[in-house]
Amino acid sequence: MIVPVVLSGGAGTRLWPVSRKSYPKQFCALLGKDTPFQETVQRTKTLGLEAEPIVVGNREHRFIMAEQLRQVGVEAASIILEPVARNSAAAMAAAAFWQARYDEEAILWFMPADAAIENHAALKEALDQACEAARQDYIVTFGIRPTRAETGYGYIQQGHLLEGQENAYHIARFLEKPDAERAAQFVQDGQHLWNSGMFVARARVFLEELKKYEPTIHEAVSRAVQKTDCDLGFVQLDGDAFSRAPSISVDYAVAERTDRAAVVPSGFSWMDVGSWDAVWELTPKDENGNAVRGNVFLDRARNCYVNSDGVVATVTGVDDLIIIVTGDAVMVSHREQAQDIRHMVARLRDEGRPEAEQHVRMYRPWGFYESLIRGDRFQVKRIHVSPGEKLSLQKHFHRAEHWVVVAGTALVTRDDEEITVRENESVYLPLGCVHRLENPGRIPVTLIEVQSGPYLGEDDIVRLDDVYKR
Repeated sequence: MIVPVVLSGGAGTRLWPVSRKSYPKQFCALLGKDTPFQETVQRTKTLGLEAEPIVVGNREHRFIMAEQLRQVGVEAASIILEPVARNSAAAMAAAAFWQARYDEEAILWFMPADAAIENHAALKEALDQACEAARQDYIVTFGIRPTRAETGYGYIQQGHLLEGQENAYHIARFLEKPDAERAAQFVQDGQHLWNSGMFVARARVFLEELKKYEPTIHEAVSRAVQKTDCDLGFVQLDGDAFSRAPSISVDYAVAERTDRAAVVPSGFSWMDVGSWDAVWELTPKDENGNAVRGNVFLDRARNCYVNSDGVVATVTGVDDLIIIVTGDAVMVSHREQAQDIRHMVARLRDEGRPEAEQHVRMYRPWGFYESLIRGDRFQVKRIHVSPGEKLSLQKHFHRAEHWVVVAGTALVTRDDEEITVRENESVYLPLGCVHRLENPGRIPVTLIEVQSGPYLGEDDIVRLDDVYKR
């Protein structure tokens, strides 16, 4: 049996400001209507894999993952939640330990949730070859034949052919991201492949090698899985145990050290959608090499990528720029410097700017809210509540609220009252009152919330009851 494992813990800072910690790149529809996370999950079904996926991701994104899985018809996935980020070695170990409880000989196909892959027939052929090597107890990665001198990827040097295999080779060595000169040499010599970050291995074999080379990670994750708490359909890893695992990538922890590492040279089209220049390359372009998304107008621009979320963006007389416009941030970069955007995000974070990690629109298990206007002692928000969902029963110490329903019908609890608020009706919630909003209908409820008070922070919430157990 082949069990797909989707690794969804990345932050995607090089795709800021669309990708942020609160809603990272794998959940953003950058290239089409589906997100990279959804495309990764659907790819396993396209290849005919019958096993439901194991998804490993950040606890803060649990409801986003569940909803995006539901949207593509995946209802039975095992969603394993990391209480803290500990890189790919610990995430893969969590999936392997979880699967080993049922079948330690199962072959796991570990996939980052942020790659764009075309030519599924070639992918299926490579997967079959990788599985053959995995059945001989190898840990197999896919090496992509390079099509250009890419400096943003790691490389693998191909060794000699494995005994009894047609297209699986020992790995001579892993190489870090090269400079332009070395990357050009790698493309020319034909012995070097892009490191795709995907691995195929039996659960037992991966855990044996992890225990040999990183026993601390093995022990910490083993205990975290033993103490899991399954709640609301999620697999919650024990936080104390998991946090003891060092934060190390699987390349450093296992792949570069084990004598069981192997590579399958692969011809399918693969790209790590990790920066805006990669998005530009994958997006259809006009006759001047420009790729756009959203409300954009161009004049005498060439080889640009422009993405505007709502606000009209006009671009005149420039070449090779990336311009991203969101509701609260504008990012402009030369395309050749797109990999360096993360440095600016780090600077914003150091300055304490919320834009570094939080979106204007914040997703919650019941829907989302977004800030529209903020001033001295007041704030206006738009709140969207999905059918059948409800906010927590709560109160505030520093603010009063006024809710105006603009679509749908809301059921509002206010102290001892239950009030039905219909479209174009409103309700006032005085300071300190216990309140809750519920959507009992079949269409979303949209309301405008006006907050007033001396402190309007999100931490001024006392939850008395919450169906999502936050």
